[in-house]
Amino acid sequence: MGDDEQGGAEDDLGGWGDAMDEQAASDVPTASEPEAAEFDSLQSSDDVVSGGVANGTNLDTILDIPVTLSMELGRTKMTINNLLKLNQGSVVELDRLAGEPLDVLVNGCLVAHGEVVVVNDRFGVRMTDILSPKERVKTLA
Repeated sequence: MGDDEQGGAEDDLGGWGDAMDEQAASDVPTASEPEAAEFDSLQSSDDVVSGGVANGTNLDTILDIPVTLSMELGRTKMTINNLLKLNQGSVVELDRLAGEPLDVLVNGCLVAHGEVVVVNDRFGVRMTDILSPKERVKTLA
């Protein structure tokens, strides 16, 4: 780089130095500690019934949130080569025995087990076992 180019670069940096000094001298408030947010409780002690479920007075805010409910019949692993060989009429063996309960998943999390039923030519699931909150937490790990 020539001396002229270096002098031009120093002039540009000098402008930045002035701007940085000006910013440091200004009375910009510094960030303070964040305040804790306060929320209303979803259930109060008056709302709890013997089963530990609220009567619904404060749960109204979350009752309209959509969730995805799905049933899992079973799983299997296969190579891409075998996957590409599948065609109409192919049978895929799953890791469950016939008659074993289905897994009932809410947003991908196991919450219950059930069995397949047919009602008016439509499939349904009869819940046979609902997992306790402790069991649900174990399935997340």
